[in-house]
Amino acid sequence: MESGPAIFAGTAFALFGGALLLWTAARVRHGRPVAHGVDTRAAATLTTLFGAGFLLLGVWCFGRL
Repeated sequence: MESGPAIFAGTAFALFGGALLLWTAARVRHGRPVAHGVDTRAAATLTTLFGAGFLLLGVWCFGRL
């Protein structure tokens, strides 16, 4: 019964982290701003770090099964 929440959390974190990384890469590749009113390099760096963090958190949740 304890694996249900871990599967849900791992899936949510992994999907969000992966989507954030893909979205950031697409915005940077097309030369579009990542965040309104923020330097592109700083925004891309922070969103990449957070995306990778959420992806790693999802993998960690799956590892706890």
